[in-house]
Amino acid sequence: MSITQSSASATSSADAVGADFSMAMHALQQGQVARAMAIWQSILKRDPTHLPSLQGLAQQALMTRQFDLAQQSLEELARLDAGNVQPWIQLAMLFRATARPEEEERALFRALCIAPRDLMALLMRASLLERKGLLHEAARCFQAALAVASPADLQSEALRPLLAKARSSSAAYSRAMAEAIDAQMALAAAEFRANDLDRFNLSLDLMLGRKQRYESQPIGYFFPHLVPCEFFERQRFPWLDGIEAMAESIRDEFLAVLGAEQGFTPYLNYSDDQPLDQWLELNKSLRWTAFHLLKDGLPVEENAQRCPQTMASLQLAPQPQQLGRTPVAMFSLLKPRTKIPPHVGVTNARLVTHLPLIIPPDCGFRVGNTTRQWEFGKAWVFDDSIEHEAWNNSDQLRVVLIFDVWHPDLSEVERRMISALAQAQNDFAGVAGGFDL
Repeated sequence: MSITQSSASATSSADAVGADFSMAMHALQQGQVARAMAIWQSILKRDPTHLPSLQGLAQQALMTRQFDLAQQSLEELARLDAGNVQPWIQLAMLFRATARPEEEERALFRALCIAPRDLMALLMRASLLERKGLLHEAARCFQAALAVASPADLQSEALRPLLAKARSSSAAYSRAMAEAIDAQMALAAAEFRANDLDRFNLSLDLMLGRKQRYESQPIGYFFPHLVPCEFFERQRFPWLDGIEAMAESIRDEFLAVLGAEQGFTPYLNYSDDQPLDQWLELNKSLRWTAFHLLKDGLPVEENAQRCPQTMASLQLAPQPQQLGRTPVAMFSLLKPRTKIPPHVGVTNARLVTHLPLIIPPDCGFRVGNTTRQWEFGKAWVFDDSIEHEAWNNSDQLRVVLIFDVWHPDLSEVERRMISALAQAQNDFAGVAGGFDL
């Protein structure tokens, strides 16, 4: 036979196979499953490597519970199409239907060797492990499946009940683990003081998923290797004693200012053409106002002259000195039934101090995972580059003196270089960038 004749013969054979395959698909559409399967088997006698016929035959054999034929077809399909995960998943389904768990596990192992993140293979293996009583292994597999599930997977009618089962089983396992660990940790912690366990207890809550991990995420300048800390230990700021000793005088000055009803401005004053996001409700609002004493690195003279004791107290604090940016200090007023949404500050190179002055009940402040209530005259220092929020759920005004200070872990050289950097930015831009609190 000539090359031309051989080529023509191959083309004729391929055309015949194609025509027969179309006939099988038409029969299947007409509900003639047995006829379609017979045609596919006829094709495979002529061309044992015809993958579409193998796939069709395997699928219909599986659906009609002809398990021997389905297994034979799927194993051949897996051999011929080695990178295809589907034959192994279907073999696992077959072995589950015929109560052969060891073979089911082997099929799923082969599937996951091809595609380690295949969602269906992970869900099926987790279910198999759960049926075998291997609850720890099943939980890890359910969690892996949930981790790889895409938004489209979550909307799939076929996958939705399987994913709901994965969430339910994973949650039950997490609860059981948390209860067991909590009980054992309570015994281990009995000999220690509660205050000594704060950081460990937080680590446990993070490990068990009961709390979220918060890190320093300033919207502006980030200084590396400063350990993020929600609220700093008070003993790191000995100058707080002097400021707290003046709390009553500072409050009296504020009350005098409040009575005059002058100098108060909205805490937020973004231009209307800027994206406001979480600040939409409070932008330019009198529900959250400020009486500025130091702004953009300079005294607000008219306001500062009315509060000499407050200004004197600020001299005790190690405030940054960056013209056009900092120091910053103000009385912050939060009206009744007002909430400041979660947000982060400009930089972790400086910290923020609160000195509470007027604190009604039902007020609170959260930084990261730690929530505190203000108490008159008791100051704290926190890292405002970590997500924080505040609320006043009372029917009265809440007032806090707020000002910034250097991060205590910055060396004198680092502080001077950060100030020089701020000046370089100002010189380049021709304007000073504010470090509003």
